[in-house]
Amino acid sequence: MQSTSKLTLGPILYNWSPEKKRDFYFKIADEAPVDVVYVGEVTCSKRTPFFDPVIPEICERLEAAGKEVVLSTLALVMSKREQTELKQLATPDLPYAVEANDLSAISLLQGAPHIVGPFVNVYNEGTLNYLYANGATRIVLPNELSSTSMFELGRAAKGAELEAQVFGRLPLALSARCYHARHQNLSKDGCQYVCEKDPDGMTVETLDGDPFLAINGTQTMSYTVQNLLGELNELKAHGITHFRLWPQDVDMIAVAQHFRRILNGESGIEQSFSALEEIVPFAPHSNGFFHARPGIDLVE
Repeated sequence: MQSTSKLTLGPILYNWSPEKKRDFYFKIADEAPVDVVYVGEVTCSKRTPFFDPVIPEICERLEAAGKEVVLSTLALVMSKREQTELKQLATPDLPYAVEANDLSAISLLQGAPHIVGPFVNVYNEGTLNYLYANGATRIVLPNELSSTSMFELGRAAKGAELEAQVFGRLPLALSARCYHARHQNLSKDGCQYVCEKDPDGMTVETLDGDPFLAINGTQTMSYTVQNLLGELNELKAHGITHFRLWPQDVDMIAVAQHFRRILNGESGIEQSFSALEEIVPFAPHSNGFFHARPGIDLVE
């Protein structure tokens, strides 16, 4: 039975080459059972000039395949150039919906339909209701919320579109500085785009040598890969309408297929969970935040 829940694919957070991104999205358009695809540079504006030229053909290919296309904005806007680019993107005149990932984008889109991205902190019913009244048609919840908080917000949404992050390394923080460049003894302005060497992020270890976090340019991410496959049914029952997969440098077609089968009630969770662990070789899976535990934990 086809589920009414929507499976979404978030924007690529990593510095993949324009050709790799284009081919990735073309394959998503042709093969992935996702309903919504977010496209755009969220992490670092220095990557934008390389990606922008291929975005139109990506959007056309996705739309032709019946996918809903959303253009994502930068999550940290600092320079005048970034402000100008944001103003060009965050307008109600675009043919596609816009995901606002910071408050300046939300301000520019006030009164116009838009999507509130996961980089905007939505922790309570008051904020949720304000953003819906401001023009938001969908809100993507922060990744650190427990099930209790998510279910309360699901109730407060009263049937409005609400999205949860259910797969992928989680974006935890953004900085004006670039640790990826600093690690190579480079400045941010002269970074030589070293982040492209780590298509799933660079693992950071503690002093004891234990993997702890991942770095992606100016972004700090979880080391583990969020996997809420086993929690999908609970989320569906408590007001979550959209389920986000973050792109990783793995077989995302297979990832999407497993999540789609569970949303449709077509296969066993344990079998699909084990398959996903094999698909993702670079880090273990986790679901700690959902269970009010440290995010790195995996609660069976």
